[in-house]
Amino acid sequence: MNGFDPAGALAPGAVAAAVLDEAGTVVRWSRAAADLLGHPAAHVCGRPVGGLLADTPGRTHPCAFAADGSPAVGRTRLRHSSGSAVEVAFRIEPMEGSAELLALAAPVAGATERQQGLSLLHALFSQTRMGVTLRDTDLALVRTNITLETLGGPPGADGVHMREVADAASAEAAEAALRRVLETGMPLIGEAQEVHSPHLPGRHRTLSLSAFRLEDARGEPVGVVTLVTDISEQQRTRRHLDLLRDASTRIGGSLDVMRTAQDLVDVLVPALGDLAWVELAEPVIEGDEPANVLGGARLSWRRVAVASAAGPWPSRLLQKGAVAPPQPDMPTLLAVQRGDVVVADSETISAMFGEPRLIELLVPDNARWIAVAPLVARGSVLGVVGVCRTGQGEPFEEDEGDLLKKIASRAALSVDNARRYTRERRAAVALQRRLLPRATTETPAAETVGVYRPAGGGAEISGDWFDVLSLPSLRAAFVVGDVFGHGLHASATMGRLRTAVQTLADLELDCDDLLTHLDDLVQRLAGEAAPENRDTVGATCLYALYDPVARRCALASAGHPVPVLVPCDGRARPVDLSPGPPLGVGGMPFETVTFDLAPGSVLALYTDGLIKGGDGDTDAGLRRLTDRLATCCRPGRPLEEIGRALLADLDDHPPRDDIALLLVRTRAVPAESVADWEFPAHPASVADAREATTRQLAEWGLDDIAFSTELMVSELVTNAIRYAGGPIGLRLIHEDVLVCEVSDPSNTQPRLRRARTTDEGGRGLFLVAQLSTRWGSRYSRRGKTIWAEQTVGPGPDELMFSSVPPF
Repeated sequence: MNGFDPAGALAPGAVAAAVLDEAGTVVRWSRAAADLLGHPAAHVCGRPVGGLLADTPGRTHPCAFAADGSPAVGRTRLRHSSGSAVEVAFRIEPMEGSAELLALAAPVAGATERQQGLSLLHALFSQTRMGVTLRDTDLALVRTNITLETLGGPPGADGVHMREVADAASAEAAEAALRRVLETGMPLIGEAQEVHSPHLPGRHRTLSLSAFRLEDARGEPVGVVTLVTDISEQQRTRRHLDLLRDASTRIGGSLDVMRTAQDLVDVLVPALGDLAWVELAEPVIEGDEPANVLGGARLSWRRVAVASAAGPWPSRLLQKGAVAPPQPDMPTLLAVQRGDVVVADSETISAMFGEPRLIELLVPDNARWIAVAPLVARGSVLGVVGVCRTGQGEPFEEDEGDLLKKIASRAALSVDNARRYTRERRAAVALQRRLLPRATTETPAAETVGVYRPAGGGAEISGDWFDVLSLPSLRAAFVVGDVFGHGLHASATMGRLRTAVQTLADLELDCDDLLTHLDDLVQRLAGEAAPENRDTVGATCLYALYDPVARRCALASAGHPVPVLVPCDGRARPVDLSPGPPLGVGGMPFETVTFDLAPGSVLALYTDGLIKGGDGDTDAGLRRLTDRLATCCRPGRPLEEIGRALLADLDDHPPRDDIALLLVRTRAVPAESVADWEFPAHPASVADAREATTRQLAEWGLDDIAFSTELMVSELVTNAIRYAGGPIGLRLIHEDVLVCEVSDPSNTQPRLRRARTTDEGGRGLFLVAQLSTRWGSRYSRRGKTIWAEQTVGPGPDELMFSSVPPF
């Protein structure tokens, strides 16, 4: 081992020495003296020492002694061979057993520096707030002020190595740092070292280590000095602040109760413990208020989040998603339910549980300390969060309990916000689901499948909707719309617009007229809104009207994306349509496009969420949708499968905006199921119409409703002849219902009224209303059409006619 020599740290010749006889003559002269004054020994020896003194009055003579013979000490100026003066500090002592004197001198500057160094060294080793160690090149201890009471170290002992006073990992890390200082000469400043000392089992300290190399006059390393301060409390405070900051950043970023609870345990492990779990009251998970329950017998908590620093959650413990078993009314549980943080060792907790089954489920193996904090928000206990330290983990300090309570309090507010959001969203989703029609419909006009996907994987709702309306004469209307904004107000507006569309559709308006009326409604809704919100009230809408008899489709759009048509040949293409302005703009016309639509064609109506990609390029999205429809749509393939294929990508990447998709596969009424005639406005035409009707119903095998149908035809044709003029059209359509239509060139509104007993007329429409399941009228540029529908089914004419009340 290399010893540490303090003298080796002094430069050779730093102290000049000379031997004087009793007369003050120099008899011996050291090389250091020659170096100091530039006079060789041959020039000095045999001469009085006074010849070396500079003429400096007031300075102490180097040969002056006190009256008691004590050494002469002081300062003087000596002549250098160059003629200059060198101020020195000197000390002259008599040599034992001889009359000769030993004179020692050193430059005043160097002597001051050495004196200061000694004073500094003494001060460092005397104080106790900072540990100082002096080690040789083998890192063996030479000197230290560290004690067991100060920094947790052992009493100082020469030759002790670090591995003898610290655990292997701590010693290895510290020795590696000091060897780098010895090898490179680069000082180490304020490096944090975690130290576990066998002299203080179960505890560790964080030390700030600074070190620098000691060198001799030749620049060779002779040891290393370390300065150590205990920064455990500072580090502890910093870790706590970092944990609080981490908790505030990571907890509360989600409005999902389960995700928020998982974020909480992920923050706590491993920062505060080795295991952590969260249990919430069952109503909280569903979005409801928790019950105010004390004790464990009626406790209804579910473990919703777990985290383990060692990897997977231990299999024998209560698992994530499992319901916590009933627990005894132990003091710790009651304290937590009252809002306190409970810290206890595992033995105490196990003794309170008592039952081996509860201990197995709720107390981890190798558990040492357990801390449990309530999740309290707005005066209600939502659940608890538990943290466990295993093995040789240190006990939870009081400030750590306070820290856990702060984090739990913040997390509880986030959980409660997520709970309240869950409740509101559940109500909003229920409202929206009730406002949407059935997903699948089957009518003579078309087969349809509708799909709705809320934004964010269900995290948001809005006003997207679709609708399928059965209209008279077997026609059908298909509607897709998108209300601006999100939330309950958007869903409520959607409900109002959907109701308005249904009402306007029953009036059998043209597509552009219907959107014009709907635009007026949205403007009124905007006028009802607060002034700052009026610009945000609006919607887009696409209205399609399909006639399976004529096999034609009419479309109009109010700012809505155009639908995609997939004919039977599979060549998908967007419909050539110029959308008008969104609803609520006002003052702009809407354009109706009419085109033939063969049976078996697929029409895809959707909201813009389906074609909005990550870049927001709807044109590119429309091309992607068109290509996918061309690939997916095959004759005979169920529409449900096509819809799933179109939305398959959304399972992994929830849409940023709501999506409503309506797929329509058209049908047609066969030509043999339709019969029409035209009659002049002559009284004889009534009989001709009745005869034609009877003959056609016989061909269709509908003799059971022939009488009632003849009666309706007779009344409607008679009214047309009497009030409208000719020509008069009659059309019968046979599907799942029998439709009877009478057309005339008049635009007069037919009115149903109850005739008095003495009235000779006025009963025609009343009879039609009683004999049909529904009836009505629609208008065109060529006049009006009155229609009536009857259910096709077995039953004699008498049964149908008997339902007509007497008049």
